[in-house]
Amino acid sequence: MTATSASQPGGLPEGRYGGRSDQEADRRLKVIGAVLGVLVLALIAWLGGSYLMRESKLSGAVAEFQVVSDSEVQAQLSVTKSSGTGGTCTIRSEAADHSVVGQLDVPVPTSGSSFIQVVTIRTTARGTTAELLGCTPSK
Repeated sequence: MTATSASQPGGLPEGRYGGRSDQEADRRLKVIGAVLGVLVLALIAWLGGSYLMRESKLSGAVAEFQVVSDSEVQAQLSVTKSSGTGGTCTIRSEAADHSVVGQLDVPVPTSGSSFIQVVTIRTTARGTTAELLGCTPSK
């Protein structure tokens, strides 16, 4: 007869299949999950912050507009910006069927912290709207 280990009947021999218990593996997974969660939150915060910083340098709105004729729409562009920041704002006009009938790029000077200008958008058909597509700071 051969001698057998009597430490745990039906159990695995100690040290043969690694020393980690289920609790150690769970703890390691929790730490990895927490680190990955913090990294994802930091990435989201960084992307959101960079978006807000980029947008806050130059932001505008079309305060009002008026259809002058079948080939012109006047719009009042109002821009708030950081002093020393200039750029370009793009305004477009659409017809009643939502087709684009005119578009205009308006340069924004670097001086001052606000800019208001009435602009005329030349259209290929009667425009019914004037909307700001966006403002891009100059580099």
